Amino acid sequence: PGTMSQQVPADPLWPWVVKVLLLLQLYAHGRAPHAASLPRSCPAACICTSDLLSCSRQTLQRVPRALPPTATTLDLSHNALTQLHDRWLAALPHLEALHISHNQIKDLSPQAFHNASYLRHLDMSSNHLHAVKTHYFDALVSLEELLLYNNRITRVDENAFTKLSGLRKVYLSWNNLTTFPFHSVQGLGNYSLRTLDLSSNSLSSIPVDELAALPEHIRNGLYLHNNPIQCSCPLYLMLQRWKQRGFSSVKDFFEEHTCKVSDNVPRSLIKFLKYSHMFKNCSAGPEDTHPVPFPVMVGQTLLLACNTSLPAAATTYMWISPHHEPIKHPGNSNRSLEVYRNGSLKIAAAKPWHSGVYVGLAINSPHNFSRLCEVNVTVHYSKPDGETFSTGLTTLLGCIVSLLLVLMYLYLTPCRCLSCCKKPAPLSPPQECSAQSSILSTTPPATDGPNRKVSANKHVVFLEPVRETQNGKIRLALGEDFPDPKHPKVLQLKSDSESISSVFSDTPIVS
Repeated sequence: PGTMSQQVPADPLWPWVVKVLLLLQLYAHGRAPHAASLPRSCPAACICTSDLLSCSRQTLQRVPRALPPTATTLDLSHNALTQLHDRWLAALPHLEALHISHNQIKDLSPQAFHNASYLRHLDMSSNHLHAVKTHYFDALVSLEELLLYNNRITRVDENAFTKLSGLRKVYLSWNNLTTFPFHSVQGLGNYSLRTLDLSSNSLSSIPVDELAALPEHIRNGLYLHNNPIQCSCPLYLMLQRWKQRGFSSVKDFFEEHTCKVSDNVPRSLIKFLKYSHMFKNCSAGPEDTHPVPFPVMVGQTLLLACNTSLPAAATTYMWISPHHEPIKHPGNSNRSLEVYRNGSLKIAAAKPWHSGVYVGLAINSPHNFSRLCEVNVTVHYSKPDGETFSTGLTTLLGCIVSLLLVLMYLYLTPCRCLSCCKKPAPLSPPQECSAQSSILSTTPPATDGPNRKVSANKHVVFLEPVRETQNGKIRLALGEDFPDPKHPKVLQLKSDSESISSVFSDTPIVS
């Protein structure tokens, strides 16, 4: 190798000669590269990396046509774009993030975002959009984040987000919205929604009943601060309840929540959550109650019903399951959950995944939802049969052992006949068929009489019958090792002798 490296000429044209020779060899074998297989060049006004294409701050009035197909992120922010032509993203099949903020786009064509099924993040903030129409984003089936703040939006169509089942965050703050179709995000198609920012708009009223019927994860991320909403007790009580539950939408912007006292005075806004003394007379309504607990065992059938006096002819009912699934009459697809005409919900066989809060709703019109009740279902497993059998067997064995011990005590003691229990002669010491004379001594005394003692080589105190009793209590005969009756050990034993009749033991008391 060293010899070969010395033979290579140092001419700077040598690399080009090698390339030409390689190309000639490829052409000779029919392997010349085609133009279609060559990567597209990066647009002149952009910066390209392996998967990033940045054309930001270039005063572009239209999107560059030659775009490299490997890009997953495209940045066109801070330009002068006014429109997006149809299917312009067909050249970027792997695009996941698109930034078009700070442009001058007023409207979107019906097919502006076709061929962008992998797009997950779209930033169109700080443009000139006046509305959010149904056809704007319905092709973005994978969209998760949509940024539309700081536009001029005055209207959001009812079905603008219906087809976006994976949508998690929508930012519509700093626009000119006066109303919003809250029922469109009520769990009817947007089960993943976690953030809906409607702050700093012109909302003058909100349907409290519809907001109370929203799933908890949406209410936690529903931002309504800095809006001129009409002051009312239902609004105040609802937001106070959200604060008590720790919802971020109220907790993080507690002082920014305002309401308008009078329509005639445009600037009559107060921070009604911070200065709440004017609402001290507002009483809590039914929506302030906590979900009713409903424990049930696995496999049981349960029926959930809300007490209502609404006219049945003009009212339909719907339940929202813990998995944010809307359930109307007759029930869900597999009929594990059924809804009756009167609004009752039946769960045929309770399973652990049926646990959670069920929200009952009454629908009087397509835009009028009212919450009737919330029921917190908890499905428990029953105790296994083996555990019940084990407990019963243990109890039975305990009874048998206790009975055997009693029989052993009755028939294995020295006094097991009626003759031994006869009253003795007056001159002899009293004999008693009792525990004191039979079970407190393993060695029978050698002699009878009041002066008998235990042998000195055993430090044992025996409880022996004597001639005299005091107040019905047996006096003790003490061993020689305890001559002093006031000895602490002797006093302790005397106190124990009063309850000795309840002690069944053949073990002597050894010091």
